[in-house]
Amino acid sequence: MTKIELETGGSVWKILTKPGDKVDAGDILFILEVMKMEVPYEAPEAGEIAAVHIAEGEVVEEDQIAVEITK
Repeated sequence: MTKIELETGGSVWKILTKPGDKVDAGDILFILEVMKMEVPYEAPEAGEIAAVHIAEGEVVEEDQIAVEITK
């Protein structure tokens, strides 16, 4: 299982996946708003979304686990 950790704190602007979705490496999973900039997070590998631990509009912190992907 791959855990996607946040590299910085910010606000969750948009979530583009949900549990059960199949993703390819490079697909955008969600977008954070950090200091008025949009920061997209991509899937590092292909797999299935096992869990999404963040919600749109939520304020998140660095190193928080956002999404889990299984192969």
